Amino acid sequence: MSTENGMDDKTIAIISHITLVGWIVAIVMNSNNKSEHTSFYLRQMLGLMIIAAAGSVLSYVISFIGMAISIIAIVLWVLSLISATSGEKKEVPVVGAYFQDWFKGL
Repeated sequence: MSTENGMDDKTIAIISHITLVGWIVAIVMNSNNKSEHTSFYLRQMLGLMIIAAAGSVLSYVISFIGMAISIIAIVLWVLSLISATSGEKKEVPVVGAYFQDWFKGL
């Protein structure tokens, strides 16, 4: 599971969880030597970042709903990070399967 730059897929999957910059770094690293494990977490994180952004936008419009969505996104992010650090490919609850389908090009 090691890429040509010496980092393993699990490490790159973890990097994808560290802000938008980490996600971009991980997508570039994965583009050189595609890994299904890393691609899985890139799709999960893209979906979670979209949910978090929607929560932020909604928090300006409808404070309570936006805050709830943001908290849910954080909880799902933590669950995804835990799965990535354990080396498992585990979808986040409820929306993870959709992320895998919607972002299958990654």
